[in-house]
Amino acid sequence: MIQIIYGRKGTGKTKRIIDLANQSIDSNKGEIVFIDDDNRYMFDLRHEARFVNAKEYDISSPNMFFGFLCGIVAANYDMNEMYVDGFLRLVEADLNDLGSFFQRLEEMAEKNNLHVVIATSGPDEAPEYLKKYII
Repeated sequence: MIQIIYGRKGTGKTKRIIDLANQSIDSNKGEIVFIDDDNRYMFDLRHEARFVNAKEYDISSPNMFFGFLCGIVAANYDMNEMYVDGFLRLVEADLNDLGSFFQRLEEMAEKNNLHVVIATSGPDEAPEYLKKYII
């Protein structure tokens, strides 16, 4: 399952995704990974979740980021929750051009019984393909 926290910059998306990740630790039976584009919020996340600064891996496209996510999942079969903050800064792409990325991500998440939550900024009106994921 994929869920999107969507809104303009400064609307509290990062705080919300960190809160969701921290809350899920108590009820989650598997592993949790939190992916961000820097280390700013590393200490806001409870230590039970694995923190990954994806910018350290020179990701520069949606395909590279998708491969990165697949590698994380492949390396840990116990993972069942993944949180991604700073999504557009990681994929370096226009949100309107990412419909096929989200389709592939949804298929990968279903295949691996993975819950993915992504925080992303955007204009007031989200692209049509994204609306089904917004929470």
